[in-house]
Formats: sequence, C-alpha cells, structure tokens
Amino acid sequence: MFLKLIRLFRYKLIIPILRSQSPPVETARGVLVGLVSAMNPFVGIQMALVGGFWAFQRFLFPKWRFNIIPALAWTWVTNVFTVPIVYYIFLITGRLMLGRWDQSLGFEEFSIKLEELLLIGGGSLTAVWDITLTMIDLWGLPLFLGCIPWAILTGWIGYSWTLKFQERRQSNRRKVVKQKK
Repeated sequence: MFLKLIRLFRYKLIIPILRSQSPPVETARGVLVGLVSAMNPFVGIQMALVGGFWAFQRFLFPKWRFNIIPALAWTWVTNVFTVPIVYYIFLITGRLMLGRWDQSLGFEEFSIKLEELLLIGGGSLTAVWDITLTMIDLWGLPLFLGCIPWAILTGWIGYSWTLKFQERRQSNRRKVVKQKK
C-alpha cells in the first residue's frame, strides 16, 4: 500500500516537474499556483482556479509566466482522501486565528458532516456554490480564514523546493553534456 502511494505521488506530482521544458522558475511558479489553488475550501474547482489564474496572468501580467501542467497536477494534493483532514486543519487554524479557543468540533463529527455535504449536486457550478454556502453556514469564517496561512506556507515551500530541484537538475545536465564533449 505504501509503495503504491509513493508511486502515485511520483506519477501525479513529480513526473510533471521532470517533464517540464520550462525554465526552473516557471515550473516552480506552477507548483506554487497549484498548491495555493489546492489549499482553499472551494470544493472541486481548484483546477478551474488554476485555469482562470493562467488566463488572467497571460492577459494582465504576460511576463510573469508559470507552467500550467505542474500547476494543475499539484492541485491534486487535496483530493477525496485528504480533504477531510485538510479542511479540518483549516477550521482549527481559523478558530485559533480568531481566538475561538472554546469552540470544539471533533474530527469524526466534522468528517461526517463534510462527507454529507460533498454529496450535494454532481460537480456542476451550482453544486460548488451550494456546497460553499453550506460550508459557510456550518463553519463560517474560520474555515475560509484558516486556509490562508496554509496556502501561503505550502505555496512557498513548493516553490522553493521545485526551484532548487529544477536548478540542480539543470546544472547536472550541463555537467553531463560537458563531460561528453
């Protein structure tokens, strides 16, 4: 099971980085955009957020480019298996940020409510809207506020790691080419 997860992680997240023909900084920006998009409670629209940001960026800031493939790939860090844990962390973080120490909600109760909530609709935009409104009604501001530090932190870590990784790969490639000459 653990080896399957590692293989899936490599296939879904690392391979898009390895196959990138973009400069290291553009690939790193793609991972940043993907992680920031993944770390929000807007269920099911993370990839659409990346696409929207990509179109927005190309129109308004054409020099600030990012590789969309790793961006789309890295939205998958929040998925059907990780969403309950990640959203619960957002909720707890938001409550701590607001100083609401006395409000407690166990993970089991939260995950049951979230599972029921995610059964709304069938992936359409109206379903996303209904889910978002219901999440606001149930958990309010703490859930949405709590995602902000995680989006910043994971985006920065992903960007830094990818940039170093890609620059190291590029440097190693140049060394190999020099040795062959």
